[in-house]
Amino acid sequence: MPNAAAIAALIRDAFDDYNARFAATSRRARGRFEARDWAGARADAAERLDLYDACIDECSRRLAAQLDTQAHDRALWSAVRDAFATLVAGAIDGELYKTFYNTLTRRFFRTRGVDPAIEFVALDIEPTDAITRPVARHAYAVSESRPTDAFIRVLENQRFDAPWAHRTRCAAAIAVRLQDDLAHWGEHPVRGIELLDTVFFRERRAYLVGRVFGEHRFSPCVIALVNGTDGIRAEAVLTRRADVAQLFGVSRSYFQADLPTVGDAVVFLRSLLPHKPIDELYTVLGRAKQGKTERYRSFFRYFHAHPAERLVRAEGTPGMVMAVFTLPGQPLVFKVIRDRFAWPKTTTREEVEAQYERVFRLDRVGRLLDAQPFRHLRFPRERFEPSLLAELRDSCAASLAEDGDDIVLRLCYVQRRLRPLDLYLREQTPEGAHAAALDYGQAIVDLARNDIFPGDMLLKNFGVSRHRKVVFYDYDEIMPVSGCHFREWPQPASFEEQMAAEPWFHVAPGDVFPERFAQFMGLPAPLAAALATVHGQLFRPQWWRQLQAQLRDGEWPDMPPYPEALKLA
Repeated sequence: MPNAAAIAALIRDAFDDYNARFAATSRRARGRFEARDWAGARADAAERLDLYDACIDECSRRLAAQLDTQAHDRALWSAVRDAFATLVAGAIDGELYKTFYNTLTRRFFRTRGVDPAIEFVALDIEPTDAITRPVARHAYAVSESRPTDAFIRVLENQRFDAPWAHRTRCAAAIAVRLQDDLAHWGEHPVRGIELLDTVFFRERRAYLVGRVFGEHRFSPCVIALVNGTDGIRAEAVLTRRADVAQLFGVSRSYFQADLPTVGDAVVFLRSLLPHKPIDELYTVLGRAKQGKTERYRSFFRYFHAHPAERLVRAEGTPGMVMAVFTLPGQPLVFKVIRDRFAWPKTTTREEVEAQYERVFRLDRVGRLLDAQPFRHLRFPRERFEPSLLAELRDSCAASLAEDGDDIVLRLCYVQRRLRPLDLYLREQTPEGAHAAALDYGQAIVDLARNDIFPGDMLLKNFGVSRHRKVVFYDYDEIMPVSGCHFREWPQPASFEEQMAAEPWFHVAPGDVFPERFAQFMGLPAPLAAALATVHGQLFRPQWWRQLQAQLRDGEWPDMPPYPEALKLA
């Protein structure tokens, strides 16, 4: 029999190789920022998304060649698991190693559900609980008489291979903003600041992440840096948890951060964002598989602890492509592809899956909700509300299997639960509904400027986050703006054409008529009028064609992940 310890070491080395390649890709972000190479940064982000699966496949091939006829010997693999546990015991990122091992065995054995004989299963522990080593960071004392000096040192320690536009002026602006933002802490509110050694990069910005201290309290502190034609400068300072939470949100792409270890960084980030789920922190740091593991762990820990709670339909208008359900006590929804799609949907199951995969790779600019695919997810049949189970059996049979007393979902997508926009608008004050309607328009603008056309603009396909941000989450009809044909709506030339129930002109695939958008949005008249006033460009074909020209020329607009009010003067 092959040596279990040797096989375990091979898998550990494969994860170390993945980690090294992940770090190498992440390190390139600094050079991209310094050179203002935004296209290269996008390419690196896409490359890193494929890295995990590539490393799993490489390790699988090595194992198959080495194990030969014993590749699927379960007794051997049980011994390998125990040896692997010994190898990674005490490692800060031990849970990441175990997730890599589980992914490998699940694909190797084509596991459905969970196989505790050969996998790591631990629903009762929090992976960061045992981490006591502090993440690497620098601390700076802030003088009452010369507060700018501390921030000059902060910026001097950021050794970029690019000039600063005016470092001292930036340091003074940071000091003033912090004093103003935290004035409610009392006289001389800022006593110190500590920042992670690792700089976080995403899109066109670098972020110094840490916390600012007063005499008796602390607050998150994120300093956003931009690199323009005049050099690097500090653009914004974020101290409110809500603003930092949105920066680390599930509708954003993943950071490029060259962290030597991840678990200790997650512990630190949770001190800044105590209400942010641990799975979302792992995910936004680029560790998507670990994010899935932690989301599974967190959900089923709650699920087993609340046996009386039933899975029910999610609130909102039922979708034609997906059946959506939730557990009321958890902030998640589960989306299952239906077997048949009602007219006018013409897409296929395969195309829907491809769309979700595409969104995973897009720069989501704060307007597309991250979705995690789960395969062979198992629930006790008794935990489904009867009418929901009947719906799943009737309309999602191809995605569902029944195994004894369990329901097994062959594929479902799990997303953070948001309040559907159509319901949200009915529940708000006139002022709240007005703000949401305008942000709905801004969401469409933001997506379009990032070469994403949502296709179906119905309100039910958008949700509102706890930070009142409108986010799109229905992906079966998205397409590149650059691939659409934006046309004026033809004017009838005769009475017969004017009275025709159907268009009298040819409509080709990809034809889009912006002047007709308002008819399909479903906004009440006052809100529709407000949207047209503020975002009237959405209804003009020429605006869309000009945007297409800019995208073809590589003119991707800069889209800060925070409001103008947070920018430094």
